[in-house]
Amino acid sequence: MTVTVDVLDPRRDPEPPDWAAFAEAQRLPVPWDYGLLTIETTGSRSPNILVLVRENSRVTAAFGVTICRRGTEHRFRAVGGTARFAPRWAEVHQQWLSGYPGWAFAETVGIDARPEIVRLFERAICRYVGPGCVGVLYRSVSPAEEYAVSGRGRIVRDAAPTSVLDNTFESREQWISSLSRSRRHSIRGQIRKISGDPSLTIRGGTGRDDLDGAELAPMLDAHRAKFGRVAFDFRGAITPAYLHALVRRQDVFTVTYHDDSGRLLAFTNVLDHPVLPLHQHWAAVPVEDGGRQHLYFDAFARVAGHMIDAGRKGMSSGRGLSELKSSLGFTARPLRAVIAPRPVCG
Repeated sequence: MTVTVDVLDPRRDPEPPDWAAFAEAQRLPVPWDYGLLTIETTGSRSPNILVLVRENSRVTAAFGVTICRRGTEHRFRAVGGTARFAPRWAEVHQQWLSGYPGWAFAETVGIDARPEIVRLFERAICRYVGPGCVGVLYRSVSPAEEYAVSGRGRIVRDAAPTSVLDNTFESREQWISSLSRSRRHSIRGQIRKISGDPSLTIRGGTGRDDLDGAELAPMLDAHRAKFGRVAFDFRGAITPAYLHALVRRQDVFTVTYHDDSGRLLAFTNVLDHPVLPLHQHWAAVPVEDGGRQHLYFDAFARVAGHMIDAGRKGMSSGRGLSELKSSLGFTARPLRAVIAPRPVCG
């Protein structure tokens, strides 16, 4: 059996002819799309790489990798040349998939074979990053998958859990009725207020070609900035080009709120998936700047309704705000972070 490892930079390398079929077979979420990877990494402060492991020319595993280093933000950072000697590390994750693993295996790859594939990947990515590579960091590792990346010399730490809403409902109203008395009372009141506001235009749907990424991205960046810089987060600002392409997809559901002058007040989106969609982004104009109250929970009710109407098994809402999400019926699922220092990567 011939095993090869291909390290691809979407900024310059064309999409492999077998990638789309692998992504579809493994039901990979939207951000694994190679076109989106290309748009995202072109504007990122840290290069995003796709690593494919093949056995006899067939893709058996894929890893999403961000090459990170400390320092000021740049829109384009070199991967090769003198950059190979700067202290850097490889983070295995998908930039905009909070709480989801950064790798995927073909269904033919048994559990026993996965640690060895991981070691092959680690050796290849460390060579690619260069002499300055200090190791590999795996984010969003579930306890069930930890065996593949843990081991002697590796550091395992608890990470912020991800939140998942299991779909046991036949209607949005049934979901609301399942919540605590205070929460269901407040949500019903907020939905009535929003629905009864004649100055608001609310739209929800897929393939939203009426939206402009140049308007969405600044709103999202301003919303993220309110919470301050997240420790050890080396992602850059999400780009207008990326959001522009994202909301136009048929597998992305976007809800928007506009006032009667046509001004965008808030938006949220769901990355659809046959099993577990992700409620991904939320952003709104602050009330003191002309925004509206109660939009957040109204939007949550709409995306929950989308999940129920589509018959999905559940919906993830990523990491953070666990207490608030618990009040909406979400349960916390534990995650780990695993650090593999360079010496143990082979």
